[in-house]
Amino acid sequence: MQERQGIVTIHGNPLTLVGTELKAGEKAPDFTLLDNDLAPKTLADYKGKTLIISSVPSLDTPVCDMETRRFNKEAGSLGDGVTVLTVSMDLPFAQKRWCGAAGADNVVTLSDHKDASFGTAWGVLLKELRLLARCVFVIDKQGVIRLVHLVPEVTNEPDYDAILKVVREIA
Repeated sequence: MQERQGIVTIHGNPLTLVGTELKAGEKAPDFTLLDNDLAPKTLADYKGKTLIISSVPSLDTPVCDMETRRFNKEAGSLGDGVTVLTVSMDLPFAQKRWCGAAGADNVVTLSDHKDASFGTAWGVLLKELRLLARCVFVIDKQGVIRLVHLVPEVTNEPDYDAILKVVREIA
């Protein structure tokens, strides 16, 4: 498995990303994640949708909380053709609890805790922490990656305006 160093940091400390770097124009790789009811979900479950896939370290941290709340708010105005997935290593039970407490009903939270198939296939698994890096992917209706927005410092929020601009152009 490929490892990439020096691309992301947490509090200024460098971390190692496991998995191949994805680029715009490539076909989105598959994954198997668990939804809040422990049912497996794959990329095929969202076929024909424009996707915002937000990988975050943990919904129980302030920045991940803010990011997911922001995407939940934005998702309400993006239309039925756009689905927002938030992927973390949090257990599905914790994700479900977080969604209930946050009133988040426009985003779909999915867990990669079982085998890190998303983290490794999408190149965002943080080796040292076994968490996911903060990265937002935009996938078009044909399953092609249109944007990869890897946040260099994990404790920072992504550039929402740049992400939403791409989504609105292709949705």
